[in-house]
Amino acid sequence: MIDTHTHCDSRSSEDFELMYTSGIDTVITCAFYPYHLMNETVYLNHLERILKYDTKRAEEYGIDLKVALGIHPANTEINPDLIYENLYKYIENKEIVAIGEIGLEDLSPEEYKIFKQQLIIADETETKVIIHTPRNNKKKVLEEIKEMVNANIDPELVVIDHINKNVIEDVIDEEYTLGLTIQPQKMNVDEAIDILDKYGFDRFLLNSDISNKPSDPLSVPKTIRTLTKLDYKKSEINKVSYKNATEFFNL
Repeated sequence: MIDTHTHCDSRSSEDFELMYTSGIDTVITCAFYPYHLMNETVYLNHLERILKYDTKRAEEYGIDLKVALGIHPANTEINPDLIYENLYKYIENKEIVAIGEIGLEDLSPEEYKIFKQQLIIADETETKVIIHTPRNNKKKVLEEIKEMVNANIDPELVVIDHINKNVIEDVIDEEYTLGLTIQPQKMNVDEAIDILDKYGFDRFLLNSDISNKPSDPLSVPKTIRTLTKLDYKKSEINKVSYKNATEFFNL
């Protein structure tokens, strides 16, 4: 199993053990700094910690931790130039599987500017991106995200995450890959399965988005086991269990 969107720097080592025991082999962790940033050097240290420390910490418990790095929309108060420079380095050295988590939250001018530049870097380097959509005002922000994505990057490089039943119709006919986040206050297992049942398994990734907020590190295996119990086809379950993520991120 693959959990395609987490923030493992905020989690304990015990969570890695639980995830591995539950059948998760690979996890993708994304950049997000949940506190006020003093400067861009602090944020770069955050990225380096994920890349060089958390990957080794997860490996001790059997988890192959893949990394997505970028400037989260909540962290756009920094001067981004140092981060852009390092993104190119990470991509060139094949240290990351995607630029992420990036996107829009409050629709500030800084968010637009930094989001656009990261899309340009991704398109230029043919790097996948993981795009955040917010809890609040999701429909409006998603429209802005779609406009920027369609103008700046090949949509086949894009996963738009945290999609739910309120916005699924706005993206299901697009070329993006779509992320379903099974997490308290976002989506439960039954809601995720309802979407898969209605729209099929081909376009979707599953994730827990475990972070410093209320989270369930076992939400992906719980969803997979529920699909199995409900007698969905094994070939379909395999798509959201690992096949879609493996193919999208070239794992």
